[in-house]
Amino acid sequence: MGYIDELRRLVGHRRVILCGSSVVIQNEKGQLLLQQRTDPAGRWCFPGGLMELGESTEDTACREVLEETALRLGSLELIGVYSGPESLCRAKNGDEWYVVNVAYAARSFSGEARINDGESAALEWFAPEEIPEGLADTHKRILADFLHRQREKNS
Repeated sequence: MGYIDELRRLVGHRRVILCGSSVVIQNEKGQLLLQQRTDPAGRWCFPGGLMELGESTEDTACREVLEETALRLGSLELIGVYSGPESLCRAKNGDEWYVVNVAYAARSFSGEARINDGESAALEWFAPEEIPEGLADTHKRILADFLHRQREKNS
């Protein structure tokens, strides 16, 4: 049983603050990997998830990406830290939490992306200008910051 399961046994469905990590993974063609979630169904986002006790945010990013996509990440570059009222999440079972999301970019990885757990309905590579409708609002901010940093590096 993980930390979040233990916490939920103590607090029930009450709102809590949790920390997590997301990763913008870019392949050699410049495409970005998106995960279509099973909950909420159809929502696209960058791979990632919530921190377990004793993990760093980098550890969380690498573990979650491996669990969800079967990819092993190389070096990570910090994009930003995201929080606020728009970070409220709700699960089908009634659990609610605000997430402090630490977002990273990864351009080096090994393996081939494949669905590796029950949280993903699909994994697909998209050109930045072809990101599908339904990208999570909080991940739109991450994408905008990632693309802004890329433009700055290329100027």
